Amino acid sequence: MNDNRNEQARRDELLAIRCQLGERSAFDELIERYADRLRGYVRRVANSESEADDLVQDTWLRILRGMPGLRDPARLRSWLFGIAHRVLIDRLRLRYAEPAHAPIEVLVDDADLQAEHLRRDQIEHGLAALAPPEREAVVLFYLEQLSLAEMAEITAVPLGTVKSRLHRARTRLRAVLETNDAPRGTGDSP
Repeated sequence: MNDNRNEQARRDELLAIRCQLGERSAFDELIERYADRLRGYVRRVANSESEADDLVQDTWLRILRGMPGLRDPARLRSWLFGIAHRVLIDRLRLRYAEPAHAPIEVLVDDADLQAEHLRRDQIEHGLAALAPPEREAVVLFYLEQLSLAEMAEITAVPLGTVKSRLHRARTRLRAVLETNDAPRGTGDSP
C-alpha cells in the first residue's frame, strides 16, 4: 500500500507541475481525478447536498487561482483538501455563530466504525449527527484515508487536536450507530 501511495504522490507532483506550467489538459486531469473526492468531502462535512455544489465550485476556483503559488507540488493532495477545508470553514463560520457542545466521552474501538454490517445510510446519518470538526475528522481519516499528520496540516491544528477530534467523533458516531441499531419495539419491553 505504501508503494501505491508513493506512486500516487509522484503522479500528483507531476500533475501539479504541469498545471503550474499552464498545461490545459493537466487542469482537466486534475479536475477529473479529484472532483468526486472533493465533492464527497465537502458534502459530508457541510452536511448539505444543496450547499455542496456551491462550495465545490468555490473550492475549484480557489484551487485554479492558487495553483501558481503551490510551493510543494509533491503535497498536492493535502493542498487540495486544505483549500476545501478553508472554504468549508469560511461557510461554517457564517452558519454557526456558537460553538457546538462537546459530546460525552466513552471508549470506542476502531473496528466498530469499520463494521461491514453498517449500511451507508446509517453511516451518513451518523456523520450528520457530528459537529463539523468531528465530521471532518472522520471523513478525512476513514473516507479519504489521510494520515493524522496530513489532517493536522489540512486543518491547521496541532496533531493532538486532530487526535482529540477523531476520538470524540468515534465516540459520538458509535453512540449514534448503536441507537440506530437498537431494536425498535412497542415500548412494552425493557
